[in-house]
Amino acid sequence: MSEQESVAAAPRPQGRYIPAVVHDGIAYSAGMTPRRDGVLTVTGVVGRDLDIPRAREAAGLAARNAITAIAAAVGGTAAISRCLRMSVFVACTPDFRELSAVADGASDVLVECLGADALPVRSAIGVYALPSGAPVEIELTVAVRA
Repeated sequence: MSEQESVAAAPRPQGRYIPAVVHDGIAYSAGMTPRRDGVLTVTGVVGRDLDIPRAREAAGLAARNAITAIAAAVGGTAAISRCLRMSVFVACTPDFRELSAVADGASDVLVECLGADALPVRSAIGVYALPSGAPVEIELTVAVRA
């Protein structure tokens, strides 16, 4: 960690789990929703209650929380050498098909925080419901420097 980088506290868990785990050079975030200071900032179902721009914004905040959780576990973003995999779960109507458009909001935040070379492989998965009525949930797996 550079002297200039301050490490934010990991998002507070909403249940009985920890925000991130580091094992053998790989860090895994818990599923992160769009929360600020522990408060869910947006709820609803994409395609019914939320449009794509609002869902993209929510995905970006959830991704930022995943990065923050991992950074807190590894001593800062400088310790992240590469994002490996990101799963984006979208609570959506059965006919909603723009999952990748929503997930791009999370990818945009990874690029903003870690650079274009950090982009991982990604899955965007439509689901019926997410914790507390969140519209999106992000899981992030990264490689970390020793």
